[in-house]
Amino acid sequence: MKQLFLLRHGEASFSGGLDFERNLSQNGVNQVLRLGSSLRNRISSIDKMYCSSAVRTRETAFMLEKYILIHDKEYRKEIYEATLQTLLNIVENCPKQYKSCILVGHNPTLSLLLSHISGENYFNLETGMLACLELDLPDWGMLGFNTGVLKEVIQ
Repeated sequence: MKQLFLLRHGEASFSGGLDFERNLSQNGVNQVLRLGSSLRNRISSIDKMYCSSAVRTRETAFMLEKYILIHDKEYRKEIYEATLQTLLNIVENCPKQYKSCILVGHNPTLSLLLSHISGENYFNLETGMLACLELDLPDWGMLGFNTGVLKEVIQ
């Protein structure tokens, strides 16, 4: 059994500048702190994290690490404007020995990935929302349509 966590970054500010460089708003910081506090007693560690290299996603991941130990981290620019296939390819290449993986990214593609893996109708992950999926797969490379079960969404 593998666990996949899909986390949409906290709410970003609209202070101008490039979208890629937007920071978390105070509300976004509060969202991630609430989420981290909620997860503290549920999840002690995660084997692998793939995170968009956009500022708001890196800030979200950094704050989450105050609550959950993340063993192996990778920041990838292609997550920022990824297609569904790009996100699938990233997770499919997670090392086989890892039992848990978190993807910190952006909508609408993160919500599309959730729907694709779970086989459920489209569910819009709001900012600061975490979807928890269970995958009955021996290898991440077997990930695909309807290969996971959505266990819960935490905000």
